[in-house]
Amino acid sequence: MKTEVAVFGGGCFWCTEAVFKMLRGVMSVAPGYAGGTTENPNYYKLHSDMGDHAEVVRVEFDPSQIAYRDLLTVFFASHDATQVNRQGYDIGREYRSLILYTSDTQKAEAEAFIAELNASSAAGDPIATGVAPLKKFYPAEREHVDFYARNPNSRYCELIIAPKLQKVQEEFATLLKTHAG
Repeated sequence: MKTEVAVFGGGCFWCTEAVFKMLRGVMSVAPGYAGGTTENPNYYKLHSDMGDHAEVVRVEFDPSQIAYRDLLTVFFASHDATQVNRQGYDIGREYRSLILYTSDTQKAEAEAFIAELNASSAAGDPIATGVAPLKKFYPAEREHVDFYARNPNSRYCELIIAPKLQKVQEEFATLLKTHAG
C-alpha cells in the first residue's frame, strides 16, 4: 500500500485531528506544529508568543481509498478558512488556516481548490488559507494526542469539537470509515 502525507492547520489541532480520524483511507493523524521557523516548538511556547508555528495535523492517507481533493473538501468544510489568525474564540497566529504540501501535485491541487472557492462566490470573504511547503513537522506533546477521544465530555469538546464532527458525519457520510458492529 502506497501512502501519502498531507498537513493541515485548521485552527485548534484537537478539532482537526478528530475530523480527519473519521475518514476512510486515513491511516494516522498526528497533531503537531509546523509552518514556522522556531526550533523545537511546544504548546506553551506557541501560546506565549515565543513561536511562529501553527497548530497542524499530519495526515497519512492511502490515495487509493481517499483522494487528496476529498481531504481538501473536508478541511475547508470543517473550519472557517476566511478568518485570519483565528478560528472562532481561538485567536492567534498559531490558529491560522494553513496547508503545508508535501508534493508539487498537492501544491497545485490546493491552489486550484482555493481559486475555485474564491470564484464560487463574489460576495463571500476571500479564503485566507496559506499554502506553503512542509519544511518540518514537530509532533505535539502526548497530552494533545487523541484529545477528543480521551476527553469527549470536556466543555471545549462538547461545545466546539462535537458540532464539527456532526457536520462532517452528515455532509460527508460517503467518506467516513465504517465500523463493524
